[in-house]
Amino acid sequence: GAIIGALVALSIIALLLSLVRVEDVMLPPTVKYGMVFDAGSSHTSLFVYEWDSNKENDTGVVSQTLSCDVQGQGISSYANNPPEAGNSLRECLDKALQVIPAEKQRDVPAYLGATAGMRLLREQNSSATEQVLAEVAKTMQEYPVAFKGARILTGEEEGAYGWITINYLLDSFTKYSPKAHTWLRPEAANIFGALDLGGASTQIAFMPEGPVLSQNEGSEFTLYGYSYNIYAHSYLCYGQDEMLKRLAKELIVVRGCRGLTRVYHPCYPKGYKETMLLSSFRTSPCTDGRDLRLPLGDSTVTLEGRGNASSCLAALRRLFNFSACGQSQDCAFDGIYQPPLRGQFIAFSAFYYNLKFLNLTEGQPLATVREAIEGLCARSWEDLYSSYPKENPERLPKYCANANYILTLLLDAYKFNETSWNNIFFQMKAGGADVGWTLGYMLNLTNMVPAEAPARLKGHRSSLWAAAITFIILTLVLGLAALLL
Repeated sequence: GAIIGALVALSIIALLLSLVRVEDVMLPPTVKYGMVFDAGSSHTSLFVYEWDSNKENDTGVVSQTLSCDVQGQGISSYANNPPEAGNSLRECLDKALQVIPAEKQRDVPAYLGATAGMRLLREQNSSATEQVLAEVAKTMQEYPVAFKGARILTGEEEGAYGWITINYLLDSFTKYSPKAHTWLRPEAANIFGALDLGGASTQIAFMPEGPVLSQNEGSEFTLYGYSYNIYAHSYLCYGQDEMLKRLAKELIVVRGCRGLTRVYHPCYPKGYKETMLLSSFRTSPCTDGRDLRLPLGDSTVTLEGRGNASSCLAALRRLFNFSACGQSQDCAFDGIYQPPLRGQFIAFSAFYYNLKFLNLTEGQPLATVREAIEGLCARSWEDLYSSYPKENPERLPKYCANANYILTLLLDAYKFNETSWNNIFFQMKAGGADVGWTLGYMLNLTNMVPAEAPARLKGHRSSLWAAAITFIILTLVLGLAALLL
């Protein structure tokens, strides 16, 4: 009788212990790594990311371990010497292996994504494009990492992955609420748009109020159990380097420069001169070397700075075809569909760098921005050169053109205004990582942004488990003793 009483008591205790409140449990973390090369038109960068494998499906858990700028120009500049494109990556790959533990290296997914520079090269010379991609792939495969491919992203992918990066880093997609013990979807209004300005293209991506009416610009992502329809468009030849080439060509052509060797440039500072070969306009699809208005031959033209902000803006506006939209409200320029803007935007890459030079990234109102740009354009080359000794002398004379181009693109093309200007945040970092398309690309390809909201593991504290198991074993022992007696 005593044994049976003890059995009943132990069974009840074991049962109670097994019913004790369960808690979220943490599995021992395993750090994982991934790397992505951003092969842009003017330069290449490598980013190495790390995350805890047990938190893979949480937002905002990926941190940036390394960013490395590859020496030299973008990979598209190696069209005549493809092996050098591969060799240019070695220094950064070596640096990456120094920060990734040796035993983890073989599992590291390694990607290379090329953007507008390579898109332009593909239009001119597809075989050179394939050779360059083959050479960078060959170099990456020599390293002890899990090479996952080198490819050219479409402009819309570039825009959409930038949008994913921003909203992932800013925890816009989902948050786990410990209080509610559930995953909460933030308000749609708190989803950020993305504005990216590179050397050869520019991208806009955001979540519009209604459906995206053009299939070319629409992308649908299912993230953490919710569906997002986003609008993304990329404008090839509207990056800042190609814009400067197109602007120079238009200034020369408008002056009807047959036999003319000097042309005034309203965006360059007074006293600055740049000599250009007319043949340079024939090397990019953006400046259409077949343009009959261009003088034949290989003569040179000297561009002389005039430093006039209003003339600069007028010249830049001529690079856009605003009349192609007709009366349509849902149109940006060149006849391209764009739904009305919605919400707040992060403007990064060259949007950020140019305004950072002018100290205009602290949310200043549009009137202040215009005033600062006009002031910059009015300064002479001599004044600028002596005031900014550390600034790259090739970049310094172009800030007036770049800043006015940013105003034209954001206000006239994308349709921001005096009020909505305050919804644009110029920044290059978020959550300790660089803002760009690379993180979104890796998250998507490694399935780390799951389609479904993540499940939480539930479990007991180890002490409770130990106690419960002890009582169950005692119950079994006493049960066996009762049977044998």
